[in-house]
Amino acid sequence: KFMYFGHISKINRKQYPDAILVALDYLTATDFDKIEAGRYPIKGDLIYAQVLDLETKDKSDVLPEAHRKYLDVQYLHSGEERMGVVPDLGNNPIDQDYDEERDILFYTGAENEVELIMRPGNFAVFFPEDIHRPGCADGQSGKIRKIVVKVAVSEL
Repeated sequence: KFMYFGHISKINRKQYPDAILVALDYLTATDFDKIEAGRYPIKGDLIYAQVLDLETKDKSDVLPEAHRKYLDVQYLHSGEERMGVVPDLGNNPIDQDYDEERDILFYTGAENEVELIMRPGNFAVFFPEDIHRPGCADGQSGKIRKIVVKVAVSEL
């Protein structure tokens, strides 16, 4: 399975596994203007949200990443962001080896990467087979609020 890309206002519920629907339902039902940045459990450690206030960076300053135990549902609440994505075919040099505690692996680059242009309401679902490069500036650097719902692969 390769990533999903969509808008929170147009969710075809038949298209997504139940665990991803749990994440999308949380994103739809939560007023992110009224909560602090931080971590919020949805289903304990199996599904949880990270509310992040970030500054986008130049793409060259962001390492592509991948996860093994969790998939990401990345939702842009405010601001503008570009994200790179490409299937992980095992052909990219590793910058930082897999960190089991953080469930993250960083690559030095991502061959044949495509870019998603994120606007408020857009979300992307990245599976462990997807390399992604979040938090890139769309033109100029700017502040964004994004929510990353982590879903344990075991929930699929």
